[in-house]
Amino acid sequence: MKKLFALFALLLLVNAGIPRYGYAQDNAGAGTTEVPQDSSAQTQPADSVAGAENLADTQATTDAPAESQKEVLSKMQMVKKYFIEGDPIFMASVLICLILGLALCIERIIYLNLASTNTEKFMGRIDEALRNGGVSAAKEVCRNTRGPVAAIFFQGLERAEGEGDNIAVVEKSIQEYGSVQMSLLERGLSWISLFIAIAPMLGFMGTVFGMIVAFDKIAAANTINAAIVAGGIKVALLTTLAGLIVAIILQIFYNYILSKIDGIVIEMEESSIQFVDALYRRTLKK
Repeated sequence: MKKLFALFALLLLVNAGIPRYGYAQDNAGAGTTEVPQDSSAQTQPADSVAGAENLADTQATTDAPAESQKEVLSKMQMVKKYFIEGDPIFMASVLICLILGLALCIERIIYLNLASTNTEKFMGRIDEALRNGGVSAAKEVCRNTRGPVAAIFFQGLERAEGEGDNIAVVEKSIQEYGSVQMSLLERGLSWISLFIAIAPMLGFMGTVFGMIVAFDKIAAANTINAAIVAGGIKVALLTTLAGLIVAIILQIFYNYILSKIDGIVIEMEESSIQFVDALYRRTLKK
């Protein structure tokens, strides 16, 4: 799944980087056809003059999307220009961090969304199953429900069925299996945090490399030239900027994932308490 998301993100970025040469004709070039001046042109009827005005209006409206397309393409060309000027080696390394980090973030977000459960509705079904069909019916409800809450309840019901409704054993089983589900929810976060840390480091490495190149050119020229110094500093600034942008993007996704995990953990804890209470009420009735 992670490789699939990474490949999909890479294809999107490559497709976005390919220039599309579909420029429309310039408005000036379209309207520079010379018309010979004669007496018949001066005596054109009013209908032909109105038709020419309508044609000019339609050309003006069709030129507006062409101008916007040129503006978008010019921005893309600017990004590609800065990418090449910032040294392709360091910029490509930062781009790889962005692609892999986004692939992991998307995979975690999809997994967490699938793991979310309506706990109130699920607890109502569990209570009804325990009242009507006992532990076996409640286990069947857990089998048909996905998510960490259902998995924890299933393990608790397994212990409750095997230990004769021993509440202490059920609570211990829920705590142990809850830690397992926590590790599954947090899987992959260490890699995302690694890419968040590496991207600025690669940018700073490009900064140091650009400054070294600038000083080497100054030493070779045996003079301080503004053009020589500016070239190396530009490489340094571009790589640093790229690394910081990637780190900011991944940090936003990382914090969102952490908030989703915290919400699921709170649901797990609250539903586990309600589940133990439901089992306790069932033992009292016996």
